[in-house]
Amino acid sequence: MNFILILFITIPLFAFFVSLFWQNKNEKSIILIVQIAKVSNIVIAAICFTYWLMYNMQPMQYHVATLYKTNNFVFALNLYYDKVTAVFSIVGSILFFLVATFSKYYMHRDDGFKRFFNTILLFGTAYNIIILAGNFETIFIGWELKGLCSFILIAFYRNRYLPTKNAFKAISYYRLSDVALMLAMWMMHHLTHKNVLFSDLLNVGKIANNDLHTGMAIFIAAMLIVPAAVKSAQFPFTTWLPRAMEGPTASSAIFYGSLSVHIGVFFLLRTYDFWQNMLWVKIVLIAIGTATAIIATMIARVQPTVKTQIAYSSAAQIGLMFLEVALGFHWLALFHFAGNAFLRTYQLLVSPSVLNYLVHQQYFNYSKPTDSIVTKFKASLYILNVKEWNMDSFMLNYIWNPFKYLGKKMSFLDNKKSLLFLLLSSFSGLTIGIFNQNNSVELNSIIPLLFITIALLTILFVFSYRGNAATAWLYILVTHSFIISAILTNSKEVNIVEPIYYLSGILLAFLLGNYCLQKIKKIDQDISLNQYHGYVYEENNIAFLFLVATISIVGFPITLAFIGIDVFFTYIEHTQYVMITLIALCFIFIELAAFRIFLRIFYGPHKKLHHPVAFRSS
Repeated sequence: MNFILILFITIPLFAFFVSLFWQNKNEKSIILIVQIAKVSNIVIAAICFTYWLMYNMQPMQYHVATLYKTNNFVFALNLYYDKVTAVFSIVGSILFFLVATFSKYYMHRDDGFKRFFNTILLFGTAYNIIILAGNFETIFIGWELKGLCSFILIAFYRNRYLPTKNAFKAISYYRLSDVALMLAMWMMHHLTHKNVLFSDLLNVGKIANNDLHTGMAIFIAAMLIVPAAVKSAQFPFTTWLPRAMEGPTASSAIFYGSLSVHIGVFFLLRTYDFWQNMLWVKIVLIAIGTATAIIATMIARVQPTVKTQIAYSSAAQIGLMFLEVALGFHWLALFHFAGNAFLRTYQLLVSPSVLNYLVHQQYFNYSKPTDSIVTKFKASLYILNVKEWNMDSFMLNYIWNPFKYLGKKMSFLDNKKSLLFLLLSSFSGLTIGIFNQNNSVELNSIIPLLFITIALLTILFVFSYRGNAATAWLYILVTHSFIISAILTNSKEVNIVEPIYYLSGILLAFLLGNYCLQKIKKIDQDISLNQYHGYVYEENNIAFLFLVATISIVGFPITLAFIGIDVFFTYIEHTQYVMITLIALCFIFIELAAFRIFLRIFYGPHKKLHHPVAFRSS
């Protein structure tokens, strides 16, 4: 049975790597690979479900491997199968097969045919990792991969302005959920002094309810609510969901109609044992779910596009699932998930045909609408819903703009002297930190705070920078150096192997990214971040390599830097709230700054008009 669980993850992953070797024109070969992977998923899901029933519906868990282990920390891959996994695996495998079959015809002869199915296979791997994860470290790997797949498919039509813009908006929300999950793992480690399995969450919840750990329990529960609310597009994070519909209709169906958008519900079900005795958590979830159900329903009723209507309708139903989970009606929530997933997938897949029929019907059977008196209240409510309750404006004005304003105030860093000073300072910080590991000299607690503050100000400068992309890329490396310096000077117990893990992935990513930028610069000596260049049109392979460099330099689980970053969080004490806040902000803006460079250089409308370009309003 353990081997079967591993196949659930390895088959779509193997299919993904195999599909990379085929060209876009080999549609039959690509489809054959995808169909074999998806049929295998259905068979494995059925076998696992049957075995689970024969096992008296008892949870099953399996330790796959230990990637890194110290006296204080264990990074292990664990799998876990219970009723939640059973439902999500069966629904997911069936929908994957249906959407893949539909897409075989829908994406026929599309320029991105291969790219679409590559991403779908990778998403299938990420989805299976999440639903089978037995601990937070494993689920975080799938969490990151799923966000990357979502980003790629939102920006699928990468030569247009709006898909590129909305992909960046979506990944900015995703990063909030990623960092919140990292903070939950950080505090959970300090609460239990070990790496927690999901099967142990009930006991951990009892520890958390102890009066001595009230603050830690509140922090962990809050950090569990945030990623669930963000991933499931709950209030006030709902507006990213309709923006994510910029991708192909088939990807919208599998991602934002059925599976991806329900991951927040899955996460709440999986962590329920921890917060089930915390009344305030249930009240917050009920409030979030109720607000989303009401607001999203009203917004859906005034939307002019069918995909946006479906997006808000799905968010409203998920709001009701939040209520069901909070109230303990878990089987009802699972049935609700299955019904909503199949319904939204069907609605999205048939939406082009429905629109064609309605346009035809309106053309031949037009009837003038009757005038009716509209009250001020209805008019005000209508405008409020059209503006989507100003959720976008709130996030922009009160979350992102203050940091962008602060970054612009750091414009004095835009010169060679400042860059040289920061490079020397970061090198000095690393030297001091390494020296601190070998001596009993107590460093002033201000030093790590100083290093992490410099790191944050540097990355905020990059976040708002509109100059040379290569310079911005170098500043990201400098930011990482200051983060490592802050951790090394904050603790005298850091194993020297861990900074090496961290730096190994970051340095390789920096070198690869710098190589790509220099290759692009040779085209017309312009890699400014002041506009979208659309160089993917000319250098598709270089764009792919830079995407690999981008996800590596932000710590995605494809290099050892992922383990190094995860371990580094454990060296921040649970009482160091200023330190953890600053480092969390650093990791948020490192990813946003890196993806911003990628999008500005390679995606968006091409600056040269030697081929058809979609207008900004398209």
